[in-house]
Amino acid sequence: MGRTGTVGRRALLLAGAATLGGCTTTPPRERGPEPPTAAERAARAEAELRRRSAAAGRTLLERYDAVLAAHPSLAARLTPLRTSAAAHAAALAEGTAAPGARPAPSPTGSGPAPSSASSPASPSAGASAAGATTVPPTPPTVPADPAAALRQLAAEVRRTSDTHTAALLDAPPEYARLLASVAAAGAAHAYLLTEGGRG
Repeated sequence: MGRTGTVGRRALLLAGAATLGGCTTTPPRERGPEPPTAAERAARAEAELRRRSAAAGRTLLERYDAVLAAHPSLAARLTPLRTSAAAHAAALAEGTAAPGARPAPSPTGSGPAPSSASSPASPSAGASAAGATTVPPTPPTVPADPAAALRQLAAEVRRTSDTHTAALLDAPPEYARLLASVAAAGAAHAYLLTEGGRG
């Protein structure tokens, strides 16, 4: 009888140990973040392309403003082209998070772009007001000769147009049409800045 009781107690102890062992097993490892889907990767690539295109448009506007500041006598010739470039830069920047991208083309929000283009001091003032903690970029160097300044500006316009053309292959259809339109306008502007002003 005592032996049977001893065996029974031993069996109960073994069963309890097995139960405790099952409860203290290591929990399954947590899974890491899911890799981005094809749609998410495409959206990120499009956002990056839009940022690059908008940055190219803003750089071109800075070049226009620098030439206008150095050669006010060219305002009548450059203001219409600068106004068009500002509209293109604003269109390219739609849908991007680019604070400070819009103040230069239209400081008042509703005022016409030509007025901002005809006052070369407005871009630097807008830049200093937009970010008090950031140092404004150094204005591009402009040749002292107006004709040389126009040639330099035309070269920048061509480079920007080529940049937009190169981005067409990676752009979604709607944005590709916008890039193609802006690139074509840039080619026309480059002509007007050089050959178009002769005679």
